[in-house]
Amino acid sequence: MVDFIGIERIQELVSRRGTARFIEELAREIESDFLRWSEFEKSPRHASHSGVGVIELMPASDGRLYAFKYVNGHPKNTAVGLLTVTAFGVLADVQTGYPLLLSELTLTTALRTAAASALAARRMARPGSRVMALIGNGAQSEFQTIAFHHLLGIRELHLYDTDAQATDKLVRNLAALRLPGLEVHRSGSTAAAVAGADIVTTVTADKRNATILTPSMIAPGMHLNAVGGDCPGKTELHADILRRPDVRVVVEFEPQSRIEGEIQQLPADFPVTELAEVLAGRAPGRGSEREVTIFDSVGFALEDFSALRYLMRIHQGERGGERQIDLVPDLEDPKDLFGLLAEGHVKRAARPGVPA
Repeated sequence: MVDFIGIERIQELVSRRGTARFIEELAREIESDFLRWSEFEKSPRHASHSGVGVIELMPASDGRLYAFKYVNGHPKNTAVGLLTVTAFGVLADVQTGYPLLLSELTLTTALRTAAASALAARRMARPGSRVMALIGNGAQSEFQTIAFHHLLGIRELHLYDTDAQATDKLVRNLAALRLPGLEVHRSGSTAAAVAGADIVTTVTADKRNATILTPSMIAPGMHLNAVGGDCPGKTELHADILRRPDVRVVVEFEPQSRIEGEIQQLPADFPVTELAEVLAGRAPGRGSEREVTIFDSVGFALEDFSALRYLMRIHQGERGGERQIDLVPDLEDPKDLFGLLAEGHVKRAARPGVPA
């Protein structure tokens, strides 16, 4: 039997902790794994692209546990009532190869993305940052807001989305959350939203080389949390922002970010720093008050490894953790797999007129 976390179960686990605490604990889990970066077997994700989206597999292993995530990205899905991103994942025991956990990761991906964003910003944004612009008010926006409010103390939020209904949704959800001390303001444009912001988070979904932020919008000292660019041909920042002499760019896993991140627009020798180096204190997240810092975040498999391990621990430790599925056969004789199909082992569902 394999532990199983479906939508109902993840709702329970998050609800019992509260979303802010869940994100905080997940951020600690991610940080602890990035601090043992060298122990992991790492590779860029394996992607299958089509004209309408992408399907990806994201593996990572520390030699004891192995994890992978299946995830898609189809920006046009919302037009037919479907999610842009869905995901599930598996955590397995390396010694036996047996799966230990099968879990939804659609909701969890949004939680871990917010956790990673806030984790990086704590090292890269100016101390005392209190104003954030949030460009793109879709599925990720509430999670990013909660993370930055709780972990960085954001108190003023400027919103903009080309889809006014997405902003309506976000404003409605944030009002229901009643985050203490948070002021929420609608903006009429991206430029208006970023004016005066300490942190700018971009979480747009279009699969194209978009220009969400232009050089004229960027003030000295800003921290840019660029989340939406996450596959080849999909970016959010004008390349000249990256070329500024006062810019520092931090990525999760450089070989993957060269393919999928904002830096895909620049030469292969463009200098970047990996997040693990910043978290370990081997490289600064920010060099000065006026430096522009960019977290070129594409999402990396190690974050999903951390999330799956965290989920398994709290799933097993709390009431309801007995939920399992019979994904792998349990045999008296492991060499007799066919025995599962032999007479007396096959269980047929009873139907009217058909003996079980």
